[in-house]
Amino acid sequence: MISGKTMASLGWAVLLATACQRTAPPPPDAVARIGDAEVRYAEFERYVTLNVGEPGGVLGSDVLSELFDQFLDERLLERLAADRGLVRASASSLQGGQRGQARQAIDALLEKDLRQEAGDAEIARYYQAHRQDFARPERVRLRQILTADRKAAEEARRQIAAGTPFEEVSRRLSRGPRADGGGVQGELARGDLPPSFADLIFALKPGEVSPVVPAEYGFHLFQVIEREPAEVVPLAAARGEILAKLRQQRADQLLRSLVQEARSHYNVKVYERNLPFAYQGSYSHAQKAR
Repeated sequence: MISGKTMASLGWAVLLATACQRTAPPPPDAVARIGDAEVRYAEFERYVTLNVGEPGGVLGSDVLSELFDQFLDERLLERLAADRGLVRASASSLQGGQRGQARQAIDALLEKDLRQEAGDAEIARYYQAHRQDFARPERVRLRQILTADRKAAEEARRQIAAGTPFEEVSRRLSRGPRADGGGVQGELARGDLPPSFADLIFALKPGEVSPVVPAEYGFHLFQVIEREPAEVVPLAAARGEILAKLRQQRADQLLRSLVQEARSHYNVKVYERNLPFAYQGSYSHAQKAR
């Protein structure tokens, strides 16, 4: 028969063991715990390299804190997707912090809600509310010749005036970055050009060649190929872009909601003392008790 004294001793032993378990320090390389799973700093380092392409040591504490929050959020979403049976849980997915696995989990969580596309009425409402986003200013397509000195630029202009195609002269005499392609600069709006060039270029008619224009890096000749008037892109032409924007908006909203759900469902503890930077993120105990 166990005496009362023995029972009391056993009780104290259990309490002491429990207290030791609760106060035992985390492993030195553990930087967080999600439920009963420790998260190692090496996993976060891999995450930083995969997402930023820079080692963590060259980034500031504010950037690293934001990345650490994203890293933990993605780990929570992986676990949420696994618990819902949407992806298969594995040691690598729950401990590796790999970008592809996180993306698979997020896609699985969002798939059902994003399956239905926006309807015509929603697309039309978006178009009317954001009509200014589909306004395009007047644009020109032009060619350029860039020379190191005025004499070379005037010689280029003389050859063009004599009937040699602008693009041929550009290939032979221009030192501009697109000379091999005939000096074609693509489609440009007034705001895409230096102010000292814009008025002159937009005053040219299609096919007309500018006078020699001095600039900081040499001397220019311009030829307008064609002009596009200012316009508002019609709804039919904007439909695909609007669908993509609405889908992205819905995905962002759903993702924020899922992150909040996962944060409230799983117990997360950050071992800030084990992080080699001053953590300032949203999992900090100073900002949010867990």
